[in-house]
Amino acid sequence: MADNTERENGQERPSRPVTAASRRERRATARPAARKDPVETAETTKASPKGKTGPDAKGKVRRAAKPEPAEKAADAKGRPTRARDDSKVARQGLFARIFRFLREVVAELRKVIWPTRKQMITYTAVVLVFLAIMVALIAGMDFGLAKGVLWVFG
Repeated sequence: MADNTERENGQERPSRPVTAASRRERRATARPAARKDPVETAETTKASPKGKTGPDAKGKVRRAAKPEPAEKAADAKGRPTRARDDSKVARQGLFARIFRFLREVVAELRKVIWPTRKQMITYTAVVLVFLAIMVALIAGMDFGLAKGVLWVFG
């Protein structure tokens, strides 16, 4: 219903982006802009020491200090990745490995973007036409070369 009113007013829906770059650009313009100034609270209105966020004497908001080194950043993100302990590694049974493999196959198949029926018919037709052309080309070359060999050595 809304589409009809837009068309009547002379407004067309923009076409879908074709390239990945245009899709990213379209997504970026659709998102609301990030707020650059922090929200002022009772703590930020007070004068703060150097390196902290908050307004300075002129009322401008200071930015936070630079991020901490990588050693401390790992602690901030959570616990580090667990190291493998070779003494604890127990070999799984055959059925457990098969079941795990099948679960991973199903998980990967869920990520696949399956073609629509129309796309599948189009792709199948393209492949069959290409195969027919190639078979005709090879059969023609085979027939021509066979005649040539018989004519030369004949």
